[in-house]
Amino acid sequence: MKKISGYLEITPKGFGFLRSLDSHFLPSPEDIYVPMNLIRVHGLKNGSFVSGEAEVQEGSKKKPRLARVACINGIEQNKAQQHARFKRQTSINPTQRFNLALDGNDVTGHILNLYTPIGHGQRGLIIAPPKTGKTTILKHIAKAVTENHPQTKVFVLLVDERPEEVTDFRRGIPKATVLASSADESSTNHMRLTRMMMDVGVQWAEAGSDVVILVDSLTRMGRAYNQHAQSGGRTLSGGLAANALELPRKFFGTARNLEHGGSLTIIATILVDTGSRMDEVIFQEFKGTGNMDLALSVKCAERRIWPAIHINASGTRREDLLLSEEELQKEARVRSVIGGMNEVEAMSYILQKKLY
Repeated sequence: MKKISGYLEITPKGFGFLRSLDSHFLPSPEDIYVPMNLIRVHGLKNGSFVSGEAEVQEGSKKKPRLARVACINGIEQNKAQQHARFKRQTSINPTQRFNLALDGNDVTGHILNLYTPIGHGQRGLIIAPPKTGKTTILKHIAKAVTENHPQTKVFVLLVDERPEEVTDFRRGIPKATVLASSADESSTNHMRLTRMMMDVGVQWAEAGSDVVILVDSLTRMGRAYNQHAQSGGRTLSGGLAANALELPRKFFGTARNLEHGGSLTIIATILVDTGSRMDEVIFQEFKGTGNMDLALSVKCAERRIWPAIHINASGTRREDLLLSEEELQKEARVRSVIGGMNEVEAMSYILQKKLY
């Protein structure tokens, strides 16, 4: 018997395997076999983090077999099933803000804190034209949450990303768990990783943990699902299958703040102005589905104004639950002044006057 742990992936036949984060949930020889009866007895779900003991058969080519479950999502197995299922719990507006400032001189962090605050359970879109710094913003959020909220579980999901970007994320944010299906892998693998990441986030939140998933990007996720969509021949404008975004929308929609439990925060980039009609349709399908928008500006980026944020197009719903009274008044005063400005003038004004 040896102590083991891993994330459960249940097969269509009812049994499962404990996958490793190191392998990005892909099958490996070290995976632990989980029999169907243990899954039923303990109420295990896809994405559950299971620790326990496994039987190792000497001289056998069979995988080690899970024999005893000790903990499920960090909770002793005899108490784990006391938590209500994720979808049965009451969802409320985010009320506790993440501090995104790394120090007192962190301009980007303070601007995000005041003008687009992110709370526990936020569902946010980073609306990004090309070359506007979306990756930098995403890395900043990941680093700030891992530094300022060490108890929060932070995952970075990179779908169809360049291999060098994957390496850069891993090295730049060592305290976050970076999961990637890079551009040289199949769309089937992109889909599989997305499903597992969604289930892992749900299981941790259901167990009472605060989870943050940062996604780059919903656009590439939508493209991957479009390749496998079965829509009976029906397509939307741009060649997008009618049901291609069903699972990406479900993924994004799982973000929520549970009233008597944990929270699942999802902040995802979505591409605009790429010249692709399909990308535009994907954006329109997700537009308005979040409760926080962070719009980036090409014009600011061209003038090297960083962070290149289109302030007047950015904001958080029910920000009054996340900001103090003093911060609300300050933000309202600034927005009343910059409301008639263009994006470059507005961002320049905030930076020059240090209104953050």
